[in-house]
Amino acid sequence: MSHSLRVVFAGTPDFAAASLLALLDSRHQVVAAYTQPDRPAGRGRKLTPSPVKALAQEHGLPVHQPTSLKDTDAQQTLAALEADIMVVVAYGLILPQAVLDIPRLGCLNVHASLLPRWRGAAPIQRAIEAGDTRSGVTIMQMDAGLDTGAMLLVRETPITATTTGGELHDRLAPLGGEAIVEALDALATDGLTATPQPSEGVTYAAKLSKAEAELDFTRPAHELAARVRAFNPWPVAWTRLAGEPLRLWLAEAEAEAERPGVAPGTLLRSAPDALRIACGHDGTQVVRITRAQLPGGKPLAVRDLLNARGERFPEGLRLGQEDRA
Repeated sequence: MSHSLRVVFAGTPDFAAASLLALLDSRHQVVAAYTQPDRPAGRGRKLTPSPVKALAQEHGLPVHQPTSLKDTDAQQTLAALEADIMVVVAYGLILPQAVLDIPRLGCLNVHASLLPRWRGAAPIQRAIEAGDTRSGVTIMQMDAGLDTGAMLLVRETPITATTTGGELHDRLAPLGGEAIVEALDALATDGLTATPQPSEGVTYAAKLSKAEAELDFTRPAHELAARVRAFNPWPVAWTRLAGEPLRLWLAEAEAEAERPGVAPGTLLRSAPDALRIACGHDGTQVVRITRAQLPGGKPLAVRDLLNARGERFPEGLRLGQEDRA
């Protein structure tokens, strides 16, 4: 016969809040939420609670925000909650072995990839950037390694040629919530079979940085288009237009009907709805930008951008690093 589990939840961003909401709507009892300390945000740099803290407070949950879980006091506080299990989703703090051992059933992680592919900090964006055709969530029994624990449950979703980082995030977040509730339901009844991760196919999803968002037009068109989509909505791919930043929100690789053979980064004859940019090491490929943003403006479909500011995009202008002052 099934029963409810006492759950401690640990997470910080919106992605984690989706799993917390699913658990709050389940038959299991969430007894406390752990999240990162409030951070400055916005123009006023006002201390702002994480999405997980905000949701927890809405539901009257006790909230804990330690800066570390390595000290004895923090571990005693956690142990006093007498949880059956701890669910960890994009928490942002390292859980030492002593913490992993506290809950009766250990700690489960909701990870936004099909492990062992894309262990690490940015699995959603790295999957799109690499041209993967599928992603998903893995419910993992946590151990002391970096996303190396045994897999309990996996749910897949496709990545298409137009999927952005934001769209995949918004699809995986509720999928993760459904999966963790399913996993806890199974643990509360007949249990789940833990499958060790295979040693083959391991990749690491490095943390995103603003520095890597500047496009290098010597790269192939399909790679540039994938990076633009992966980095939407953050950190947002960009290049330089006459010395000013031009942010690039949507892109696609153009079929090789035309092989311009000009310097990479050269603006070609525009289509009505796209900026066509020569790319590849010899400038013989074309990447099409279909949504972009000028400094001080809003992201716009390129059709609207050309109608309003077409003079900013003359054929033959060179984009990229060479435009730096």
